[in-house]
Amino acid sequence: MAQHNPSHQTYPEQECKITASLQSDFSLIVWNDEVNTFRWVIETLVEICNHSPEQAEQCALFIHVKGKYAVKNGGYDELKPMCDAITERKIGATIEMYA
Repeated sequence: MAQHNPSHQTYPEQECKITASLQSDFSLIVWNDEVNTFRWVIETLVEICNHSPEQAEQCALFIHVKGKYAVKNGGYDELKPMCDAITERKIGATIEMYA
């Protein structure tokens, strides 16, 4: 009979927390640059991130003033296609995990 080894035991509640973390603890960051216009960034945020024009304008101002801004939070799988679409428009974007 094998001995019970508590160090190899899995706990469902821990697995759930890890899965939940992967599904929601990311931010889509858009970076400021000296190339893209406010209008282009706003249009991009409306079309790709489903922001209202007002929300997109506020995000664009934060990006300009702070150098970067988290324009959307969510799961990695949700944000990755948005990040790719934004970078295809030659706007700097990354996905970062937040604490």
